[in-house]
Amino acid sequence: MPLEIERKFLLKNNDWKKSVQQQFVIKQGYLNTHPDRTVRIRIKGSKGILTVKGKTIHATRAEYEYEIPINHAEEMILLCEKPIIEKIRYLVEHHNKIWEIDIFSGANEGLMIAEIELESEDEAFHIPSWIGKEVTIDTRYYNSNLSENPFSKWKSNT
Repeated sequence: MPLEIERKFLLKNNDWKKSVQQQFVIKQGYLNTHPDRTVRIRIKGSKGILTVKGKTIHATRAEYEYEIPINHAEEMILLCEKPIIEKIRYLVEHHNKIWEIDIFSGANEGLMIAEIELESEDEAFHIPSWIGKEVTIDTRYYNSNLSENPFSKWKSNT
């Protein structure tokens, strides 16, 4: 079973911008956001991606991801729950690891999250100076939950 082991953090400054290697515009929506599984449609640049994820336990979950024709992704995203997640993803290398920095727009404007994928939950990694509070187990920051309860509607945006 393919696994995703991912930790999430808020950003405390913009120093990461000095090391950006790539960036992508991402639109994604959810066909299913049950806590035990999510089904996501993503448009990343000119690619369509279908992703099925299992229940998150700590920082780990099953993840099945498939590229699909872009026109199918564009049609399926219209079937997704609203609002659609909109963000720019920046890839930043730090100490031989790739960090994904998501800067949200739309209903989640103002939210900035850094994610790192690991080989195991106990893998050691260097935390950059621009990393703030860890939010890995705070379900409010799951993209699937942001589609149901956008950042803009939180009473306190922290």
